[in-house]
Amino acid sequence: MKVHFLGTAAYEGIPSLFCQCLTCKQARERGGKNIRSRTSVMFDDDLKVDFPPDTLMHSLQYGIDMNSVKDLLITHSHSDHLYAEDMAIRAKGYAQSGEETMHVYGHDLPFRLIFQALNGLKHNYHFHRVIPFQPVETQTATIVPLLADHDPLETCLLYSIEKNGKTVLYGNDSGWFPDETWAWLKDKQFDLVILECTTGRVGHRNNHMNVDAVLETKTWMDEVGVLKPGAQIYVTHFSHNAGLLHEDLVDIFQPHGIEVAYDGLIVEL
Repeated sequence: MKVHFLGTAAYEGIPSLFCQCLTCKQARERGGKNIRSRTSVMFDDDLKVDFPPDTLMHSLQYGIDMNSVKDLLITHSHSDHLYAEDMAIRAKGYAQSGEETMHVYGHDLPFRLIFQALNGLKHNYHFHRVIPFQPVETQTATIVPLLADHDPLETCLLYSIEKNGKTVLYGNDSGWFPDETWAWLKDKQFDLVILECTTGRVGHRNNHMNVDAVLETKTWMDEVGVLKPGAQIYVTHFSHNAGLLHEDLVDIFQPHGIEVAYDGLIVEL
C-alpha cells in the first residue's frame, strides 16, 4: 500500500496567510518541509481521507487524477477537512468527469454541508452514512469509523483502514481518544498509525493531541501490542501556533521512534 501525505498542516496552514509569528517567518525563509498545506492523505490512488481547500493544489502538485478516487472518507465538517463547495465542481455543468461514481463516507453534519453545496446539481457521488465501530466494506478497503475527541457539537471520526493486506489507524483530528475507542483498539494490530500533534508543547490534550499525548499513545500501543512488528507511527496536522518547525518536531519525536510527516511524503507498506 502506498500512503501519500498530501498536506500536513492544521486549519491555518504553515506559514499562515497573514501571520507574522516567528514560526511563519522562519517557514517562509527555510521553505522545504516547513511549508505545509491543509491535511489530507491518499491511500494508493483510489482512497482519500478528507477534502480540504487545498485539494486542487494537491492534485496539480502531485499529479493526482481525482477521478481515480473511488472512496472518500470524511472525518468531520471543519473547513480544513471538508471544503464542500469544491465538491460541487465535480457536478454536471462544471466538469466532464465521466460516469464513475465516487463513494463518500461520513456522518450527518459533513453530508449536510455537501448537500447544500450541491444544491440540486446532478452528480456522481454516492453517500454512505457510517456508524462508529461498525465495519463497512467500501470499493477499495474495509473501514471502521472510530470516535474522536474533537468537536463536542458533532460526531467526529477517526478511521481504521484495512487495504491490500495492511491495516492503518488514521488518528486525526482528535485529542486523547474516547474510552470507547481505546477499548476497540485493544485487540487490534496495525502496520501504520497516523496521529496528530496540533498543539505541540501546550499543556492540554482535549480536542487535539499535544506532544505528551502522542508519546503516551505510543507507549500504550507498545504495551498493549497494537503495533505489528516493524510498524511505524507518523505525526501530522501541525499548527504554526505550536511554534515548532519541522526540524524541531524531528528532534522531539525521532528519539522515540516516531516519524514526522511532511507534505508530499510517500510511505510504502
